[in-house]
Amino acid sequence: MNILLVEDDERISKFLLKGLGEAGHQVSLAESGESAREMIGSYDFDVILMDIMLPGLDGVQLTQLIRFKEIHVPILVLSALNSPDDKVKMLDMGADDYLTKPFHFDELLSRINALTRRNRLSYQKSSELLHCRNITINKDLHTVTQDARPVNLSPTEYKLLLFLLENKNKVLSRTQILNGVWGINFDSTTNVVDVYVSYLRNKIDESQGQIIYTVKGAGYLIKE
Repeated sequence: MNILLVEDDERISKFLLKGLGEAGHQVSLAESGESAREMIGSYDFDVILMDIMLPGLDGVQLTQLIRFKEIHVPILVLSALNSPDDKVKMLDMGADDYLTKPFHFDELLSRINALTRRNRLSYQKSSELLHCRNITINKDLHTVTQDARPVNLSPTEYKLLLFLLENKNKVLSRTQILNGVWGINFDSTTNVVDVYVSYLRNKIDESQGQIIYTVKGAGYLIKE
């Protein structure tokens, strides 16, 4: 597997280069966001491991740039910042997963394998459109339309709508949604799911009938 490691801490980068190399991976090191930007433009990577606090171009800006250029390589954030707000911010910018430092190396390997497996399976699927009443999601193009009009969603809003639609007519708990959309274990008291459901409702026209239902004490669902 070809991995790009974006990390300016020499102690951490040496540890990861050694461990990932011994695990059979090819790892390229970028010690700044600017170096990573050049490498991403010149080479293909299976996954990017990225710190947030980088000199110059930081991890937030770099993630935004990667997604703006429509580069869909999985991004796994490795950061000492561990508040739910930090995690939500990076995931909303387009990161795919978030691992807080310090971490167990075996967990890092598992996260890498899960991300690349998920990404590989998504490219193996043929073009697929998902429908629910007047809403259509094009999974290949990452677009959402309602009555043929585009609905502009953030990356996390799109993931949430896609997850709900892939499980339509099924009640999903907040824990299931957290795991399915964010892919990490938040504090069970967080209200991030409720916040993003509210964002979706504000962007989707429900004037012709409710689409996202709240099931009191259970969670949410989309139903025909």
